Amino acid sequence: MSLAADARNLGAAEPLMRIDDLTIRFKLGQGLSGIMSDQPKHLDAVDRVSLDIRKGEVLGLVGESGSGKTTLGKAILRLYDAHQGSISFRGTDITRLRGSSLKALRRDLQMIFQDPASSLNPRQTVRTVLATPLLLHRICRPDEVDRKVDEILTQVGLSPTFRSRFPHELSGGQLQRVAIGRALTLSPDLIVADEAVSKLDVSVRSQILNLFRDIQDELGTTMVFITHDLHVARYLCHRIGVMYFGKLLELGPTNEIYENPRHPYTEALLGTLKPTVKDDPDVPVEEAGEAYNPTGETVGCRYYARCPYRVDQCKTAHPPLEDISDEHKVACYEWRRIGQR
Repeated sequence: MSLAADARNLGAAEPLMRIDDLTIRFKLGQGLSGIMSDQPKHLDAVDRVSLDIRKGEVLGLVGESGSGKTTLGKAILRLYDAHQGSISFRGTDITRLRGSSLKALRRDLQMIFQDPASSLNPRQTVRTVLATPLLLHRICRPDEVDRKVDEILTQVGLSPTFRSRFPHELSGGQLQRVAIGRALTLSPDLIVADEAVSKLDVSVRSQILNLFRDIQDELGTTMVFITHDLHVARYLCHRIGVMYFGKLLELGPTNEIYENPRHPYTEALLGTLKPTVKDDPDVPVEEAGEAYNPTGETVGCRYYARCPYRVDQCKTAHPPLEDISDEHKVACYEWRRIGQR
């Protein structure tokens, strides 16, 4: 079944996770000895994002560095506290969980990091890496650990002989397979993969992407796949959310995003801005300027300074994320003009 057909089928499912009006705020430095005390005091790395994650889907988050996609991914796993808004998982608000309740949640929500070498303890063997979560969460009895470790290694395409190896004895692709295996040990409902193939060679990257696809097909594991590589997102993801400086600018089925982008930033990311745009008198053309610094005091569209379609309204208020079809949402006042090009 194609990703497009999968996305339509998954659209009828109840969301596994619901993110509503979420803001993640970080304090900024005060400058040298308070000299720059008139500068903004905080940064909204994720700014009022609302998003559903459907059970069994792979949702891609794409955007340039600094877009907020990794911060959103970590917030989903409760690695960052929300300044505003809520996160519901399987119908329960998890935004303020603490202590044992949060620890129990960790079993269901797992993360695969960008650099497997830095996310694995160099002093632990592969067996210890995989056995630790099994024992910590009492997934199996101690005398069953080796059998379970072997199953996991086989599942991610490694021989059980890898049990005794240390991280420095593994290649980049093998390390990432171990990291994926560690995430799978707890049979989580949701995995966040943060640039999980960006540090791999091209040939190895395709193997790991195929592994992700096989895992999703066989286990039905829900994934949030964070990437700056649009080719990766197109291959793996059912839906794609486009982020820019903390804002979700466009969201829709993968094929729809690629074939019919409606936000100028998505259009630019995909390289579909046509040269003839400069010849159209109805499209204001400006040199790309600096993007807004998304502090709590920021007003207007984040993409205003770089946008060839901007109008006066864009400077005064960031556009809401609105439905333009059953599955396609966009935050742009001028999306109809973009769709005509």
